Amino acid sequence: MTDLVPPSATPPAPPPATPPAPPSATPPARPLPPRRPSTLLRAGRPGVAVAATVLAAAVVACLLAPLLWPLDQSAVDLARTRLAPSPEHLAGTDDLGRDVALRSLYGLRVSLLVGAVAALVATVIGGLVGAVAGSIGGRVDRALMRVVDTIAALPHLLLGIFIVAMLRPSLGAVIASIALTHWLSTARIVRSELLSLRSRPFIEAAISGGAGRARVLTRHLLPHVLPRLALATTLMVPHAVWHETALSFLGLGLPPHLASIGNMINDGQRSLLTGAWWASIVPGLALVTVTLALAALTGRWRDRLDPRVRAELQL
Repeated sequence: MTDLVPPSATPPAPPPATPPAPPSATPPARPLPPRRPSTLLRAGRPGVAVAATVLAAAVVACLLAPLLWPLDQSAVDLARTRLAPSPEHLAGTDDLGRDVALRSLYGLRVSLLVGAVAALVATVIGGLVGAVAGSIGGRVDRALMRVVDTIAALPHLLLGIFIVAMLRPSLGAVIASIALTHWLSTARIVRSELLSLRSRPFIEAAISGGAGRARVLTRHLLPHVLPRLALATTLMVPHAVWHETALSFLGLGLPPHLASIGNMINDGQRSLLTGAWWASIVPGLALVTVTLALAALTGRWRDRLDPRVRAELQL
């Protein structure tokens, strides 16, 4: 049988392979994400200026009110009850003839004082619990976190009412009620920060150098946690102010004759049916304005501490 292809014939050579294209020297640039508009709630620069002005004016007015316009808390003038706003009484009078604008300043003074002190006490309690849990770890950490979870499962307002009822309504009882129900978030923040810092190389180097647990905590861990604690305290103040207002509105805060935003709103709701809206609307608007201004400033501070938004803020 004869072959169809002669032995001397060779198969054709394959075509030469084309060399791959060299990679480009510079990768294509990614488009930048669009910037979101800056608003007061996002604590942009114009909002910060307005919020700082409002808060400073409120604080100065609250501090100067006892010096410039002394107020007799038990004074009653039945001849001037429920007067509409006028040049003599800028925000009118209530059902007992008391000036609403002046009492609103005194009420804001009490609310801001209670909120600041309660937030500071809650930060101290939460900071100590979080520091112990984050620095020791193990069974102590698990036990403390179970306590935090148990208290967090209870309604804050009901727990605060129970604490005030046990201590009798007073300024100290309101502060204790707010502080003992608002330290949980601070404890979790401090614990998470310490757990993330314990694995850092400089902490391991300090431990390898012979530093004790107390020295590592005070010299290396706490300086990194203090800015977060200060921010947590400031963020807690508006919530504490509203908590105090709710307790006073329910009759569990300050005595009824003392100027408090919650007491004024509670007293003024009876005047709404007669058309005297200013007795409760004016102190409510004052409270909302001051707390929104404080929330805007703390929101800006939080954005400065958050590295994810520093590029957007162009810091």
